[in-house]
Amino acid sequence: MKVFKLAGIVLGALVIVLVVAYAWAGAAARRKLARHIPTHTVKFAIPFPLPDSEAAGLASDSAARLAVAEALDRGRHLVQSRYVCSGCHGQDFGGGVMIDNAAIGRILAPNLTSGSGGVTAGFTATDWDRIVRHGVKPDGTPAFMPSEDFRQMSDRELSDIIAFIRSLPPVDRRMPAPSLGPVGKLLLATGKLTLSADLIARQPVTHPVAPPATAPTVEFGRHLGATCTGCHGDHLAGGPIAGGDPSWPPAANLTPAAAGLGGWTYAQFVSTMRGGKRPDGTALRAPMSDVIPFTRNMTDTELQALWKYLRSVPAVAKGTGA
Repeated sequence: MKVFKLAGIVLGALVIVLVVAYAWAGAAARRKLARHIPTHTVKFAIPFPLPDSEAAGLASDSAARLAVAEALDRGRHLVQSRYVCSGCHGQDFGGGVMIDNAAIGRILAPNLTSGSGGVTAGFTATDWDRIVRHGVKPDGTPAFMPSEDFRQMSDRELSDIIAFIRSLPPVDRRMPAPSLGPVGKLLLATGKLTLSADLIARQPVTHPVAPPATAPTVEFGRHLGATCTGCHGDHLAGGPIAGGDPSWPPAANLTPAAAGLGGWTYAQFVSTMRGGKRPDGTALRAPMSDVIPFTRNMTDTELQALWKYLRSVPAVAKGTGA
């Protein structure tokens, strides 16, 4: 009987500890999500005007129409190949699922269209900058958007994407607010899950006005590779993906080390980025497999530049493939 009593006491104490820990984690997570995070104020045109060389000899209305057409073409390519907006917000940009895991939480991306339930009505350039490149909502509180991938996006690229999104048909869909599960609350409360707004505040960058020239150069490749760091890390050496779905394997090592892309050829790299299979024929797994529908739309010049950049970074002998 004493053994059963002792076991009951231990079990009861454990339940109390778990209840207290859960309550603390919930309160701490709510405080983190309710913080006001200051960001800078930026202004840029939507769409970007034509450069003088293109506008020369054109009437103002003709130049304006051409600026819109070029912005839409650039924005369409950006979201279909490099900035995987529809991967979270849905093919119609009316909202989608980012994470749906009972333990971690249910994090849904909002509707970006002008339809009922859309959240971007009245967004200024500053509002778009805050949410996309800083992970901060218009009210100043942090969002779940993976903005660390986009912090080096140029003003013109963001303007082009906004112009493209604004041109889309309205979608009437209201997405529920994100909700964290018990593990998600604990991870956020203990700092194991770091919000993009906090990551970016620690390592602020100056947003370029325009991207580097589109050419097969290391400079342009570095700009393209900025979107890889959210999963593959700042040094591109791979490893566990912080804040990702628990089912995701570690991200691959993209450096020219033997454990990374050291033995790969450019042809193998292109085949993987467009076909979703490694040189040995095995299929890539999520989340990289979810990116392939976009990377297969990258131009030859973009892939050449990205490859040159990846070959130029220091080799890091760590990280395991995904």
